Amino acid sequence: MSAETTRRVVLMRHAKADFPDGDDHERPLVERGRKDAPRVGRWIADSGFSPDQALCSTAARCRETWKLAVGELPQRPRTVYEERLYEASLGEMIAILNEVDDEVGSLVVIGHNPGLHALADALAGEADGDLLARMNRSGFPTAAAAVLTFTGSWKSVEHGIGTLTAFWTPHH
Repeated sequence: MSAETTRRVVLMRHAKADFPDGDDHERPLVERGRKDAPRVGRWIADSGFSPDQALCSTAARCRETWKLAVGELPQRPRTVYEERLYEASLGEMIAILNEVDDEVGSLVVIGHNPGLHALADALAGEADGDLLARMNRSGFPTAAAAVLTFTGSWKSVEHGIGTLTAFWTPHH
């Protein structure tokens, strides 16, 4: 793939999780989360989007969300469980994207707020229609997904590089 390749990244927040007393990293999904996760997978598939690779936070709620969502996709992408996505700052998330191999044309990232929302907002130099306003009004709820496109290599990912082309939430 050349440097002029149009790339796509889907930022997916984990589905609704429980708040037990205990280890935040191991919080499981609640029933609503288990219903919403396959719906976001179906939405990605219906968008005609077939990711080459997934980067998934090691947190239980992200792994469980991805496991339920990926079953709806036409093909299962190579999945990398990335512990740095757990509690990642905006700068850390951009650094992780900068490491993606340029053979990857389309990527899905399964992670957490506030980092994911900040990343979507930072990358979106422009947006189709009122998508940016809708995304920012929504606060990027659980099981939401934002799709951004950009041209160039993953190493070139930085603030304002992309266009927000879609935003979906399970509960409009």
